[in-house]
Amino acid sequence: MRIGVDLGGTNVRAGLVKDGRIVRLLSEPCKADRPEGEVVDHIASLIGELMRPEVSRIGIGVPSVVDAARGIVYNVVGIPSWREVYLKDLLEKRFGVPVYVNNDCNCFALGVSRFGEASAYSDVVCVALGTGVGGAVISDGRMVAGANGAAGEFGHMTINPAETETCACGRRGCVQQYVSASGIARLARKYLAEHEEESALRSVEKLTTKDVFDAAKNGDSAANAILENVYDAFGYAISAVCTVADPEVVVIGGGVSKAGEVLVEGAKKGFLKYVFYPSTDVRFNLAVLGNDAGIYGCCKLLLDSLA
Repeated sequence: MRIGVDLGGTNVRAGLVKDGRIVRLLSEPCKADRPEGEVVDHIASLIGELMRPEVSRIGIGVPSVVDAARGIVYNVVGIPSWREVYLKDLLEKRFGVPVYVNNDCNCFALGVSRFGEASAYSDVVCVALGTGVGGAVISDGRMVAGANGAAGEFGHMTINPAETETCACGRRGCVQQYVSASGIARLARKYLAEHEEESALRSVEKLTTKDVFDAAKNGDSAANAILENVYDAFGYAISAVCTVADPEVVVIGGGVSKAGEVLVEGAKKGFLKYVFYPSTDVRFNLAVLGNDAGIYGCCKLLLDSLA
């Protein structure tokens, strides 16, 4: 048995996995605004609730740059207190079993490549659209980590140098500011402030991405205009990634992917405006494993550690 933990800026999900299947799942809001030790304690409490004598290893996906060899987590954008956390050492001391730490989107990519819709492909780009934007690249069946473990972090590629608002990372014009859940809500508020047209969104007190997609589905012209901007930004970013990585398939996951095929079609439309011609036939798929992909990916990480 193994335990997989998917740490996000919004939720912490932990699963007990037996024979390649999640047999128990826990999910709680992440204490992202709390001190470093308190966040670690929260993760440990979930692991402790799942822990059994049969558990041999623990895998954790974290939304940041990770020194996977040493299990050190750096500068987690959604958890400000996490600047340099020796997560592997901290948890191995508590539980007495090997702990493996990697970037959360790398774990997501490992999950879909082993257990999900990318299992038939060797060259894959994965995008996780949630509180932030994560990415990962699999080339010739192997995860691309890069010299600093940051390969695939295209959520913080600059796509609009003229942007005046600041991303959570401290820079401006990042992909995350346009296609994450928080980014789409930001674009919606900005659009409504700059335009006078009627919209059902004006009556929503605290706009969310779901509100925007729901309004667009009902024919709301403002919502559709907002999403056209989202699709254009997403397509622009993914076209750049695909020009470099040359994948067979792009897999889209994370909470925003719950919008379904309308998101896929919009992203593909934006993508085709900008992509270099050899990549025009890239497939776009939704992650059928949904929010469980990260936990399954942690299990793939643990299987790889045995190789």
